[in-house]
Formats: sequence, C-alpha cells, structure tokens
Amino acid sequence: MERSFYYPVSWSEAHRYKLLLDEEGVPYEILTPLDLPVLEEGMLAIVFPSIPLRLYASVRNLFYRDGLRYPDPMSRDIWIR
Repeated sequence: MERSFYYPVSWSEAHRYKLLLDEEGVPYEILTPLDLPVLEEGMLAIVFPSIPLRLYASVRNLFYRDGLRYPDPMSRDIWIR
C-alpha cells in the first residue's frame, strides 16, 4: 500500500480506531515504532494511502485533526531520532 499520511495513537486507542475504520471500509495499516522509527515508544501509527477528499474529511473528523505527512522512506531523517 502506498503511504500518504498517518496518525500516531496509543496502543489503547488503536483498537477503537481499528473497529471504526473497518466499519466504514477505510483502507489503512497499523505500524509500530520498528516500522516507523519517528514514532515515540508506546505509540502506533495508523497509516493511510491517498484517499478521496470526502473520505479524508471523515477520517479527519474521527481523529479530530489533520494527519501527519508520511515521511519519505528514502530519507535518512526517518531513522534519526
């Protein structure tokens, strides 16, 4: 899956978001700090591909904010904390 933006969430919040996103049929994947080193310990990233604006608005409302741009995997900055 192409990765466009993400939301960092705690482990305890991830299950609730997963249920809501599955219910709406929104495409996503969940990554750990091992997969996305810019995450803080104890956090997960719910990662989304580029999605239509209407669907993005729904996701944005669910998380109460804009998503963070997914870092370029070829950039060294993703591996530096």
